[in-house]
Amino acid sequence: MEWGRAMEELSAAIDHLAIEDVAEIPRMQLAEQLLELHWQMARLQAQIARRTGIRLP
Repeated sequence: MEWGRAMEELSAAIDHLAIEDVAEIPRMQLAEQLLELHWQMARLQAQIARRTGIRLP
């Protein structure tokens, strides 16, 4: 997948999360979502770290 498309999809996913009313999410579902969000955040941080470690000539 090309970079621009991937960033558009990531941005759209974050926008979708931002409009949800978290007060209406049942506690068990919210707990599951929090675990998944933390997992995905760790994956994103790993990609940031991977790119930060690259030394350009």
